[in-house]
Formats: sequence, C-alpha cells, structure tokens
Amino acid sequence: MNEQRVRLMSDEDVDQVYVWRNHPDVRQYMYSTHEIEWEEHLSWYEKAKSNTALTLLIYEDRGEPSGFVSFERLRCSKVADWGFYLAPHSPAGSGSFMGRLALDYAFGELLLHKICGQALAFNERSIAFHRKLCFRDEGRLREQHFDGEEYHDVICFGLLGLEWKVGAMV
Repeated sequence: MNEQRVRLMSDEDVDQVYVWRNHPDVRQYMYSTHEIEWEEHLSWYEKAKSNTALTLLIYEDRGEPSGFVSFERLRCSKVADWGFYLAPHSPAGSGSFMGRLALDYAFGELLLHKICGQALAFNERSIAFHRKLCFRDEGRLREQHFDGEEYHDVICFGLLGLEWKVGAMV
C-alpha cells in the first residue's frame, strides 16, 4: 500500500479544509487573506461540488489528510489553473509528494494538456516549488495583486503534460 496518495475531496473533508485554509501560515500566501467565515466556506464548497470544471483533491500521508489541491478548467477543458496548500502540521518534504501525486492525477486521470500556476512574488517557497516540479516561468504580472496595503507582482508558471511525462521518467 502506498503511504501517500491523492483522492477526491468529500463532504467529510470540509471541516478539515476550512481549518487549514484559515491557518495564518496558509492565509498569508493567498490572494484573499481574511479569515473565512464558516458560511462562506460552506457556500464555496456547495458551489464547487456542482462545478464540473473544478476538481478538488485531498492529499493523504499514511491515511492522514495532509493537504488540498484544486484544478480549475476556466478557459479550456484541457488546461487548468491549480491551487494547493499543505496542512500546517505536515512534515518537511510533504509538498513534493503532494505535488507529484497531484500532477500525475491531473495528467493521467483528468487528461489535462497544461497546468498553470501563480505565486505572489514574495512567496519564494511556492516559486521554488513550481520550478522543482518542472514548471516553466511564463511571465510576471507587475503589481497585479493589491493586498489592502500594497501591490505585489504575480509570477506565472506553466507545465505541459508532455513535459511532465519526460520529467517523470528522468
């Protein structure tokens, strides 16, 4: 049995995802940094369940839910934007496992052609994470995000399915 896996998010995961998303270590790197109210979270989840262009995954480590990943196909059914975060208690190195498993799922199960990612320019860990997973830098959106106090650049990344297959074989 594999010690790590990704699976579809279920109703039983809603509480845990809510707690993770509101943790200060997670919120500080989001576009929306406010503490999300329970009703807002439930509303998001109910809409997400009926959105066929959205896939929500839970990363598990030894049977313990330890992270969240989303793939949203906004412009094309084969191109998705992704978002992710680990549970605050996750051990070092968990992100790499989660990322690889999520990308395998996206390209192998969802049959995506391309995955797009974004990171706020001050989020050096996310930038390094994308590069480690073979994403290519695709641009910088200058002063694209205003956090209520200042503007921040957004770094854009892209990964093609063919690039992932080649990188996975190395």
